[in-house]
Amino acid sequence: MTSSSLPFRVGYGEDAHRLGAGHPLVLGGVTVPSERGAEAHSDGDVILHTLADALLSGVAAGDIGQYFPDTDAAWKDLDSARIVSRVLDIVRERGYALGNLALVVTLDRPKLGPLRADIAANVARLCGLAPAEVGLSFKTSEGLAPDHVQARATVLLVRADD
Repeated sequence: MTSSSLPFRVGYGEDAHRLGAGHPLVLGGVTVPSERGAEAHSDGDVILHTLADALLSGVAAGDIGQYFPDTDAAWKDLDSARIVSRVLDIVRERGYALGNLALVVTLDRPKLGPLRADIAANVARLCGLAPAEVGLSFKTSEGLAPDHVQARATVLLVRADD
């Protein structure tokens, strides 16, 4: 069976950013009230970056650095929703659709629990999924990495109907 005829594929991605004062904290396209945010070339949305990398890995299409290099001024302060939109186009071009996804965010503070429904709903909307298809977990580093935010994602891609 060739990879192009597989009924499903799994993708995995990770991203992390240092936190700094004077930067917004954007997670899943939702601005989180915080004194510190991600230091990044784009908007630093680790959820959407890791999701994009998971989607690309699932169809063996590289990573977001190949499509949106941080050395290119054109992508400065880029809204990561645009990254996800383009990457979903690549997934569709390769004959797959997103079935569901699981996300884990590690951040010591602020606590994200009160924003879980908003973040999950926005990620679902960006991906064309029902909110029930977006698993979202929050963890802390237990004080081991208080100055960064990290996300990990696993996606299930299903063969699109021709």
